[in-house]
This record gives sequence, structure tokens and C-alpha cells, in this order.
Amino acid sequence: MRVDLFDFDLPPDHIADRPAVPRDAARLLHVAGSNLTDHTVAALPRLLMRGDIMVFNNTRVFPARVLGRRGDVPVELLLHKQSMAAQDVNSKGATWQGFARPAKRLKPGHVIVFPGGLTADVVSRGGPLVTVTFNLAGPALMAKLAEVGHVPLPPYIRRADDARDRDDYQTAYAARDGAVAAPTAGLHFTPALLAALDAAGIMHAYVTLHVGAGTFLPVSADDTADHKMHAEWGEITAEAADAINTARIRGGRIVAVGTTSLRLLESAARDDGTVQPFSDETAIFITPGTRIKTADLLMTNFHLPRSTLFMLVSAFAGMDTMRTAYAHAIATGYRFYSYGDASLLERAPQ
Repeated sequence: MRVDLFDFDLPPDHIADRPAVPRDAARLLHVAGSNLTDHTVAALPRLLMRGDIMVFNNTRVFPARVLGRRGDVPVELLLHKQSMAAQDVNSKGATWQGFARPAKRLKPGHVIVFPGGLTADVVSRGGPLVTVTFNLAGPALMAKLAEVGHVPLPPYIRRADDARDRDDYQTAYAARDGAVAAPTAGLHFTPALLAALDAAGIMHAYVTLHVGAGTFLPVSADDTADHKMHAEWGEITAEAADAINTARIRGGRIVAVGTTSLRLLESAARDDGTVQPFSDETAIFITPGTRIKTADLLMTNFHLPRSTLFMLVSAFAGMDTMRTAYAHAIATGYRFYSYGDASLLERAPQ
């Protein structure tokens, strides 16, 4: 499909710079075909039904943006994903891929020096993506990044990260380090809202998809068939798969909280919609025409024009429906992107 079909005009003042306070005070647009209704996220317990199951991505964002120097040259490195290949496991430290600026000034053999004694040897470079090996690995590396790294705010938030972002850009249920971008639909949940959902008989399951920096990359191709997705690592445990499948058998609906949860569910689904345990990388690209096999509803924020995420929601709820919904959101002052408001989409008939 032509990428320009997914374009729309968004006034810059609709881009959220900070999240709503409290988190569940964010607005929520319920989209059920042509029926659009305005709520807040706190209304979720009455919008869903007893027996539904919400699927949350419990990845934890780590301070993946690090600033250093290669000689006299300042270097910014946004880590993307850790290499798990056997040849990359060595005694020196962990090997990661990342997006570097200025990448053209980096060559294999160069050493990038970061604050606090952290260093990285450049292994290879392909365009803006570089592979580096740090002098630390595992918990020691994560601890050092927590000390010297920065919250990897999306590029459309045009300010430096601060101490508040360390909490704001993390879900209340984050548990597993590895993401360089937040699963932003989950940012709206508070402990009180999670308790209210439990009290309403709405179940939950946790899955993990470590969101990579590729989620921020624009689609530069003219046709969706020519766009390459960056792979991300995900896991659905046998326990989580069983909970999701059991809820469906009993008549409950599957509610994917965020596009990351939906992409992981679809990566692990059989043709009949049954979810299998999964532990692997996925580069699934969901566009209109893709059959959605798992989720009945999708909670997600409002996305960028021409983005893979706007393509995904158009596949889920229908292109015309999403154009109407986004026009309504813009006209009525919804806040867009990572720190913005949310939508609750019902799957279009397939």
C-alpha cells in the first residue's frame, strides 16, 4: 500500500510534552466502528466486561541514551538491542547495537568513552546503526547506565530528559529491563486503576516485548511492502498463554494494552487465534489487509502520521474508522504521542 495513504495533518500544539496527572486522568476515545465516545482512562472498568483479559507488556525502559566522546568528537549513542549471538558473548562485556550520531565518524576499532569509566569498542557500522562492545555486561552494565545514561525520550519531545521522566516514562508494572522506548499505552495505569479493574472481574496477563529504538524511525519507503521492520525480542510464558486462551474459551475478550502487546500476540498466534508460548525475536509488520487473530480490543495512544503504528491501528479498526477517529481527536483537543491521551479500539469485522 502507498505510505501517503496514512498521512494526516497534526497541529504541533497537540503533541504532549508531559503526561496527565494523575495518569488515569488522560482522555480515552472509545472507537466502536462509527460510534465514538469520549471518556477518561479511569472509566476502563465500566467500558470492559467481567471475564475480559487485559494483556500488558511488562518491559522496563532503561536509560539507553548515553553521551560520550571518541577523541575530541562528541558521540550520542541510543542503544537498540543487545546481541545474543554466541560469537558476541565474550569476557570483555556485552555487545549492543545502537543508533549513533555522528555515525560517519565512527569506524571499527574506535573506542567511545562515556562518563563513569564506561567505554565501548566499535565493532561494525552500517548507516546510523553501529555495533559496540562495552567494558561491562549484565547487571553491572545496567547499573552504570542507570548512573550515566539518559531517559530515551522520543525525538518529537523537544526537551532534555529530567528526573521526573525517570518515573513518567515507565509503566507502573514494569518488571524486565530491556526496552529503549516505553509501551506507552501502559503509562496511563495507576495502582488504583489496576485494583479497580481486578475488582470489576477483569483479568490480566503479562507478556514482554523489549521495544527497540526502531519504533522511532520514520517510514522512508513509498510503499509499505518496501519497509523493513527492526526485530525486537519478546516472550510469552506458558502461564500467560494459558491465561489468555482460557479467558477466550470462557467468552472473555482479549484486550491488548498497546501495539507492542498486539504485535507479540500476533507473532505467537496459531491460525485459530490460540496463543502459543513464545521466546524469540519478531519483526511482524501489521498493515491493512492483515488478519488479526487474537485481540478483540486494542488500547493505544495516538500515533504519528505515516508511521507503522498508525498503519497497525488502521489494520485493526479500519482505515476509514481511524481517519474519522483521528479527525475527532484533533478537533476536540486530544493530546498525541507517547505522553498523550489514549484510544480504546474495537476490532473491525474481518
